[in-house]
Amino acid sequence: MVRPSQLLHPQREPAVPRPAATVLLLRDATGGDPGIEVLMTRRSATASFAPGAYVFPGGGIDAADAQAHDIAQHRPGQDGNRLTQAIAAIRESFEELGVLLARHADGRAVAAGELAALERHQPLAAQCRARGLRLAADQVFVLAHWTTDRDLPRRFDVPFLVARMPEGQHPVADETEQFEPAWVRPADALARHEAGSFFMIFPTIRTLQRLARFDSVDAVLKACAGEQPLWSSCPRGGMLHGAEHRFMEHDLPYGELALVSPDGQLVHHLDWRSDQPVPLLRNVTRLTAPNGGVMTGPGTNSYLVGDPQTGYLAVDPGPDDAEHVERLWRAAGGDIRLIVCTHSHPDHAPGARPLQALCERKPPILGLASAPTARAASEFVPDRELANGEQLVLEGGGARHTLRVIHTPGHAANHLCLVLVEDGLLFSGDHVLNGSTTVVDPPDGDMSAYIDSLDVLSAACRAHQIDFILPAHGHVLGFPDKAIAHLKSHRLQREAKVVAAMQARPDGTMDDWVELAYDDVPPRMWPMAKRSLLAHVQRIEALGLAARPR
Repeated sequence: MVRPSQLLHPQREPAVPRPAATVLLLRDATGGDPGIEVLMTRRSATASFAPGAYVFPGGGIDAADAQAHDIAQHRPGQDGNRLTQAIAAIRESFEELGVLLARHADGRAVAAGELAALERHQPLAAQCRARGLRLAADQVFVLAHWTTDRDLPRRFDVPFLVARMPEGQHPVADETEQFEPAWVRPADALARHEAGSFFMIFPTIRTLQRLARFDSVDAVLKACAGEQPLWSSCPRGGMLHGAEHRFMEHDLPYGELALVSPDGQLVHHLDWRSDQPVPLLRNVTRLTAPNGGVMTGPGTNSYLVGDPQTGYLAVDPGPDDAEHVERLWRAAGGDIRLIVCTHSHPDHAPGARPLQALCERKPPILGLASAPTARAASEFVPDRELANGEQLVLEGGGARHTLRVIHTPGHAANHLCLVLVEDGLLFSGDHVLNGSTTVVDPPDGDMSAYIDSLDVLSAACRAHQIDFILPAHGHVLGFPDKAIAHLKSHRLQREAKVVAAMQARPDGTMDDWVELAYDDVPPRMWPMAKRSLLAHVQRIEALGLAARPR
């Protein structure tokens, strides 16, 4: 866990989320084309939350909702909390739009005259009891669960529920909170939002993006039959291109926002800059080299660990780029005590000697020497080799920063990672990236070693309570256990496709197999994919999973 003393910004307690419920009323699309339509309304321009936005009906959960279980039908797997949420959603859809999900005890639908006799501004449960109506909570399913962003003054803890629109009923807005009810296909709502004529807030947009994949209401309800939300999210915000942007947990910048601003304040700029350092913590600064491209993404990340009292350790000085190296030196005030290269590839290690030359005290260059299998451009000899498990310590002025070395061969034979022990951070070099998988290029790269090293990193995350991964390419990653497990799963799934390709074309070449095993990758990327394909083939043959004819 990051030490509070290392956070860049004073923290404040986010507002406590209020329990609420939202319901998406669905119908199959009209006009013959498959798809669904969802009922949306426009909020009042004076509303305290999301004024003027197009939303799904819903609102806060009342105490009376929990007291109406006796008149609500429910499924065996629908617990009390879910039942209360469904009742609240039914009540809100009735109050706001005059739509009632209810039936008589014998299963009969609510007649038009009965519906018209109900008062929308009087307690719904009492009116239903008096008429013998049962709330159809068993027909309301949970789709997602959203918690309002931490930076907002009004926050809600809200399930997004789904239900089929009752036959024969028609929405009529209350004209106080909601206006202009409209049936709209998710894709059309998104297009209108992009055009500026249908304003929606972030959770609504992301929900519609996922709903657009379904071709019928039955398909949606079937997907939601498991009683658990298909996704849960508490978004985070940051600045990008001068404007606020929101991100869910699986979005690439999410982990970085969680590291820099745990309380959710919008204080971090996500734009990639190679011309200036980017502070992540008081003791961690990132400088990205100006070598962006297909293989390097936005560029190679160099990191400075330390502070003015302890001096600094530089991780991966990057390519031999004079301006980048000088920026590293200046960002550290010239006080670089140690230089560590995670491996010897030409976008990571060549800047080490020029950086050392700039420093008055000539810090040692540490790492592992390149193996004989390394390509010529990746030859590297450190001043001293690092031992697995060794600790590098910066101390001064009462501060301490400890980096533990972990050997992780696979991407390169001399690859290593570093754990910043006091703050639970992992500097992963190229072993774990944000936004792509690393290339494993034989003979220096080895797929079995790479997968084994993933297991080593997973164990290290548990042992050192690592919360964030700082990769050599891309933003900071959160949820390290999930990130590493996903990488391993991806590699094993790819391996299974390679085995299938080898079995389908036993006399095939690498060109034959790449188009089968990497059919989900654009053909322009196949020349690079063939490097990792060879690593997979070598591992597969070593394990005896498939064999090429001799």
